Amino acid sequence: MNFEEAYAKLEEILEKMTKSDVSLDKALGYYEEADKLLQLCSKKLDEAEKKIQILTKTPAGTISLKDFTPNSDQVLTRDENYP
Repeated sequence: MNFEEAYAKLEEILEKMTKSDVSLDKALGYYEEADKLLQLCSKKLDEAEKKIQILTKTPAGTISLKDFTPNSDQVLTRDENYP
């Protein structure tokens, strides 16, 4: 299952769980399924983050690729010299 499918399934589960006529047993089943889907989505996002690279421009004007590290001090801004 890919990320989009897992996310769509999570949305379906959320919709089902918000209905007032869901039994406790059914809600627990939905919760367990959602937990597995959340773990899958988290794994897929972690894998994607490892593949992301950032284009940076050095003071000398050269372009280089830099690995993206989440929660770092890297600030992504738009360079005014580029459209």
